[in-house]
Amino acid sequence: MEFTKRSCEEFVEVLASNAPVPGGGGAAALVGAIGMALGNMVGSLTVGKKKYADVEAEIVELKGKSDALQRRFLELVARDAVCFEPLSKAYGIPKDNPDRDRILEDATLVACSVPMEIMEACCEAIDIIRVFAEKGSRLAVSDAGCGAACCKAALMSASLNVFINTKSMKNREKAEELNAKANGMLDQYCALADGIFAAVRANF
Repeated sequence: MEFTKRSCEEFVEVLASNAPVPGGGGAAALVGAIGMALGNMVGSLTVGKKKYADVEAEIVELKGKSDALQRRFLELVARDAVCFEPLSKAYGIPKDNPDRDRILEDATLVACSVPMEIMEACCEAIDIIRVFAEKGSRLAVSDAGCGAACCKAALMSASLNVFINTKSMKNREKAEELNAKANGMLDQYCALADGIFAAVRANF
């Protein structure tokens, strides 16, 4: 399960195979980590520069948050695989097993949990990248735009891993609650990421 310890080549090969994990959730988390790292790089290139001395304290604080988010994203790559495994096994339960529906429902809810966390982490990352784009080194502003684009892609990708699971849930009230939360994050943060990208692009 230590997918993030493998080389990029190995990760992509496993992702392309018929193995159940990693899948879209793990890929989304990895892309989120890359996006956050790109934003963090802007901070790294800002700290210590006299031109940005007035914002250095804020940038240093955001870099600390970025470091923590990068680690969180990478942990979520592994956790997504762990939390999806019970669902992949539940599909193999014979249909005449009286416990099948209950086990499937519980496993589906667990499988939803990590993609939701990935989405939340993407939202946090986009908020941080916005500040890096606005106040960070102008020499690296393009990387802030790249980071925002990556985190938007990760956010959207993770949402699909929520929606495919909520669609099959029997508890429709819980399903709609999860859908509403996911859609709220999409509406707010896709627009915010697009705004960051547009502002960065306007520099060129």
